[in-house]
Amino acid sequence: MTENGAGLLTIGEPARATGLTVRTIRYWSDEGVLPPVARSAGGYRLYDAGSAARLELVRTLRELGLGLADVRRVLTGERTVAEVAAAHVTALDAQIRALKVTRAVLSSVARRGSTAEEMTLMNQLARLSAAERARIVDDFMTEIFDGLDTADPDIRRRLRFAPADLPDDPTPEQVDAWVELAGMIQDPGFRALMRRVIEFNAADRGPDVPAGTSLWLMSRLVQLAGEALREGTAPEAPRAGGLLRQLPGDADPAYVLERLEAAAQVRLARYRELWAVVKGLEPQPAYEREFARVVAALRVRTAG
Repeated sequence: MTENGAGLLTIGEPARATGLTVRTIRYWSDEGVLPPVARSAGGYRLYDAGSAARLELVRTLRELGLGLADVRRVLTGERTVAEVAAAHVTALDAQIRALKVTRAVLSSVARRGSTAEEMTLMNQLARLSAAERARIVDDFMTEIFDGLDTADPDIRRRLRFAPADLPDDPTPEQVDAWVELAGMIQDPGFRALMRRVIEFNAADRGPDVPAGTSLWLMSRLVQLAGEALREGTAPEAPRAGGLLRQLPGDADPAYVLERLEAAAQVRLARYRELWAVVKGLEPQPAYEREFARVVAALRVRTAG
């Protein structure tokens, strides 16, 4: 119905036209989003044709998920619809990423039958913001490379150490791997181990050391150990000593042993495996049996 012959509408008219409830329109009015153009003699809110168009815009923006504050800014001209839409897309993207992580966490919990405590820890670590996860990784990288990457700027690329973060749509396996990886890289003992491995690699560099020496030495050790394994040569056998003598003449067995004992650590192999899972890559071979055989043979030769 209209009031006072001026073509103004009571609140029921736009409610019926749009299918919205009178209560909703009244709430938007009280919030300053859809103020009435006038009041009747009895104090009722009155709206005009422009109010109806405004109401349709408010409903559309609300259905798209915009808050009343953003709706109000659009209607008052403080921001354009395009600006608000772009900001809302960014917010929705963040919500979608968070929901995908939550889904992966729940899938992992369901698959593993995790306890409440395990689920809580997993969710806390996995739901860290991208910035928080990056901070954990940056702290780790800074500590293990401190000073070494200044003297040898190429060392990070050579060792293929790069941050590993959850993808936007992680699998349950990637969530599992990230949670375990986050625990490892925050452990002081593991950081010390990684630092030692990197120091060994850095020591192989210099004007008198040919490029690729470190990689060649490790490849040669794997090759020699593979031969020993295929032949069934025991670490204490004379044949094993012969294989070791095929190393470079200046390769100190005690130094090689110390280096291998660091590089062949089970935790280091696990780190590489987890890193590959988070990155969505196939894990590289760890050659655990080969390195273990060389370590055993070197221990026999360096004992005493």
